[in-house]
Amino acid sequence: MKSHSQTTEDRRKLAELIEDLDIAMLTFISSEGALISQPMAPVELDSEGNLWFFTDNSSEKTQHLQQLNLAFSGEPDGTYVSLSGAGELVNDNARKHELWSPFVKPWFPQGPDSHNLALLKFVPHTAEYWDAPHSKVVRLFAMAASIVAARPIGLGDHERLTHL
Repeated sequence: MKSHSQTTEDRRKLAELIEDLDIAMLTFISSEGALISQPMAPVELDSEGNLWFFTDNSSEKTQHLQQLNLAFSGEPDGTYVSLSGAGELVNDNARKHELWSPFVKPWFPQGPDSHNLALLKFVPHTAEYWDAPHSKVVRLFAMAASIVAARPIGLGDHERLTHL
């Protein structure tokens, strides 16, 4: 994912947390009120803190962009990020060409001019993250110490980011 410089400390922290995470689960509320999640690959974190994705403009999610959640999981490093926000469907041909990648071609074989191709701009409102020590062995020792002490010890950081 291409990441631009961020203007707030919270945005910089968010960029640092998700820069190496290639897939997010996007959750929306369906017409029936059910929570539906789909894997999505972010292509850019712009300078305003928005995340950009390619999507099919006829997919169900494009009708339910008012309340969204993005969840990133970096299991090997013990990093988890949850963002709440809203989405916008963008049909800007120049922007599609700018963000285009060969990795998108399996879903849109005609390239950036594919008939149903659109951009989903995710505008985050808040984020929450859990960032544990990056070594799995250290995490196991921290968990064992926490069990013995009956309180969290060395399990990592948990913070809420609100200036996004």
